[in-house]
Amino acid sequence: MLSWTGSAVAPIGMAFAVLHLGGGASGLGLVLAANMAPQIVLLLIGGVVADRWSRAAVMVWTNILSAGAEAFAAVLLWSGAAQVWHLVAVSALCGAASSFFGPAAGGVVVEVVSAEMRYAANALLKIGQNTVKIAGPAVGGVLVAAVGSSWVIGWDALTFVAAAVLCARLDLAPAKAKVRTRFVADLREGWDDFWSRSWLWVMVLQGAVVVPVWLVGYQLLGPVYGKNYLGGAVGWGLVVSAFTGGLVLGAGAALMWKVRRVGVVVCVGTGAMALPLAAMAAHLPLVLVAVAACAAGTGLSLSMTVWAGLVQERIPKEKLSRIMSYSTLGQVLPVPLGYLAAGPVSAYFGVRATLAAGAGAIVAATIVPLLLRQVRALVLAPVEVAEEPLVSAPR
Repeated sequence: MLSWTGSAVAPIGMAFAVLHLGGGASGLGLVLAANMAPQIVLLLIGGVVADRWSRAAVMVWTNILSAGAEAFAAVLLWSGAAQVWHLVAVSALCGAASSFFGPAAGGVVVEVVSAEMRYAANALLKIGQNTVKIAGPAVGGVLVAAVGSSWVIGWDALTFVAAAVLCARLDLAPAKAKVRTRFVADLREGWDDFWSRSWLWVMVLQGAVVVPVWLVGYQLLGPVYGKNYLGGAVGWGLVVSAFTGGLVLGAGAALMWKVRRVGVVVCVGTGAMALPLAAMAAHLPLVLVAVAACAAGTGLSLSMTVWAGLVQERIPKEKLSRIMSYSTLGQVLPVPLGYLAAGPVSAYFGVRATLAAGAGAIVAATIVPLLLRQVRALVLAPVEVAEEPLVSAPR
């Protein structure tokens, strides 16, 4: 839980560090794109590595790399020597680490939690993670305003160290059976398995629209909007805290409500992410933007929790990291282009008009998959048969 506090405040620290250095929306877009670009190159490799070797060891070393990069950024900001390109390089290193950490972390639950407890475990993990992060953005905004971004980024570096120590205590053996196969063969096997599951790649296509639009609207243009209309870091920090509070509410709802119609719930929850973009586009008061952000967090967390349960149920654990890497890659592939285009587009059309277009794109991406029967028919299996592979069931 300690490491999650760093993840809660770091985005605000990094965003306002770039804005303080005069980077503007284009500079922030470059920093965010640099974080995503290595993931596009390395995610598939990260998936194979996580399926071949100890996932705990992968998580330890990636946290160490991120800690070093964030500490370097903090020192530069403290000394006054930081430039936007320094933050671009730090963001790229952290993105490279995430390429290996994400697939490894995604496969840990199936190794340490029994099948009948995984759904509840996913919900409890989300509750714990997001409860810690509720106050983080607001505190981060206050810290940025009071002492500067360097302290916030420095704290994030310390929490990466704490995460490495905690991950080192996990006793997870490597998948020895996979080491004897060729690396390229593992990649091909993962792709064949991914492509054979139409329910999976249909929803990945939805994510390929929603994820870049959401990240551009919320993570990039959100701080710019907060600086211009919400009073700066403090006001935007309150909005982010409301979003995180919604993440907790959604995970709590998932814990109490065993969802059956996964496809419908995932799509509706995804659609809620249009609300804060629309609220900012309409120039609503801060409190209404925060309410919209809370609703978006609730929908996103509920959909992510039930989706994780479905994926863990239907994909064998020895292939899980690779298939998740393909899934993640499909969603993040357009993100760098979105980050790079957001600055010029918002400068030409205006921030609010760009946010309105993003909200419309998310709504469209929500509706289209629901027109497909295979998406509407997606269900979780009863707990007592959750161990049975359902490799060909439509999503």
